[in-house]
Amino acid sequence: MHNNQLLKIAKDFGSPVYIYNSETIIKQYKRLNTAFNKVKKVKINYAVKALSNISILKLMDSLGAGLDTVSIQEVKLGIIAGFPAERIIFTPNGVSLEEIEAVAKLGCQINIDNLSILEQFGTKYPDIPVCIRINPHVMAGGNTNISVGHIDSKFGISIHQIPHILRIVNNTKMTINGIHMHTGSDILDIDVFLYASEILFETAKNFKTLEFIDFGSGFKVPYKPGDIETNIEEFGEKLSARFNEFCKDYGKQLTLAFEPGKFLVSEAGQFLAKVNVVKQTTSTVFAQIDSGFNHLIRPMLYGAQHEIENISNPKGKERFYSVVGYICETDTFANNRRINEINEGDILAFKNAGAYCYSMASNYNSRYRPAEVLWHEGKAHLIRKRETFDDILKNQIEIDLKPKIKAVKV
Repeated sequence: MHNNQLLKIAKDFGSPVYIYNSETIIKQYKRLNTAFNKVKKVKINYAVKALSNISILKLMDSLGAGLDTVSIQEVKLGIIAGFPAERIIFTPNGVSLEEIEAVAKLGCQINIDNLSILEQFGTKYPDIPVCIRINPHVMAGGNTNISVGHIDSKFGISIHQIPHILRIVNNTKMTINGIHMHTGSDILDIDVFLYASEILFETAKNFKTLEFIDFGSGFKVPYKPGDIETNIEEFGEKLSARFNEFCKDYGKQLTLAFEPGKFLVSEAGQFLAKVNVVKQTTSTVFAQIDSGFNHLIRPMLYGAQHEIENISNPKGKERFYSVVGYICETDTFANNRRINEINEGDILAFKNAGAYCYSMASNYNSRYRPAEVLWHEGKAHLIRKRETFDDILKNQIEIDLKPKIKAVKV
C-alpha cells in the first residue's frame, strides 16, 4: 500500500487505526503451501489468537485453511466465520475439562497437553479421537516469553512422560489420531526445529492410529529492513523429505500440519497513529502519539521492535526521536530511533502490526480500542468499528451507594 492510501484511511476512519492488506496474507499462505508441495497431505491451521477478526477468518476460509484455536470463544468465532467444526483444532492450555467437553460436542479436533485431562477425557469419551501435545524440551526463539518448548514451559506433556501417556491410552482404550508440538516463536535456526521434529517422529512411533503430525509454527518474519527471517523454502524442502521418509516407514500417508499465525498476518498489518505533541527535554525529543500500550503492547511486553515510518513526511531529514504514548505509564515504542522529521499532526505507521497487536489491546486508562480496516482488492473496508464511550459502560452496573439517613425523632 502507498503512503497516500494509508493517509486517506487515517483521514476517513480516524486514528489510531489498524490496517491489514489481504494480498500479503494470501501471498504468505501460498508461500507456505508451496514450500511443502512435495508432501501429499498438508494442512495449514491459522492460529486465531494472532488476529481474530471475523473478516480475517473468512479470508482464511476462502484460502482453504483450517483453524488453530485456544478457547471456546475462538472456536465459536471460527464457526460463525463459516468453518466446519472438522476444520478446527482446539489446542488449549490449562482450561477446564468442561470447556474441552463443550468443544468436543461441537465436533472439533481436540488436542490435549496434560496427563490429568488426558486420563479424564479418555475415561469419559474413549470413542473421541484426540491429539496429544508433546513438549520436546527444545528451546526455540531465544526468548522465554515466546519460547514454549523448553523444559520449564507450562505447555505440553514432557517427552519423558511418554510411558504415562501409553499407560493412559492402554487403560482407557482411547484413540490417539495426532501428535503435536509447538516450540515457540521467532525460530531462526532450522536445524533446531528439525531436531525437535525428530523427537516428534520418535514419539509418533508409539502410536499406530495417527492421522496427522502437527509441527506447530513460530517462523520468524522480518521486523526491520535487513532483518533475518526463517528460510521457509529451505525448511520446507528438508522437513518434507524427512516427513515423506517417516510416512513410508510408518506404513501410512499422514497429514503434515502447521499452525501459523504471525507468519501469515504480521507483515500484512500496519498501525497508524497521529502525533499529538513533539516534546523536547534536556536530552530527548519525544514524539507523543494518540495511542499507547493499550493498543500496541508488544514493544513493552516482549521488547519487540516495530519499524516506524513518518508517512506524512517520508522524505524529511532524519532525526532521533523517542516515540511514546499517552498512557499514564511508561509506554515507549522506540528509544532514540532515526525517523524522518516529525511534526505535530503527522501520521506514523508502525509496521508488522498484523499479529498479536489488536488481539492484545485493552481499555486501560478507559481509552477506546481502535478501528480495524481490511485493504482488499484495492479498497478499504471497515471490519471493526472504533469503540465509543457506550462500549466502556456497556457491562458496568451502577449501584446506589448513597447513605440512607434515618429520620431522628425530636
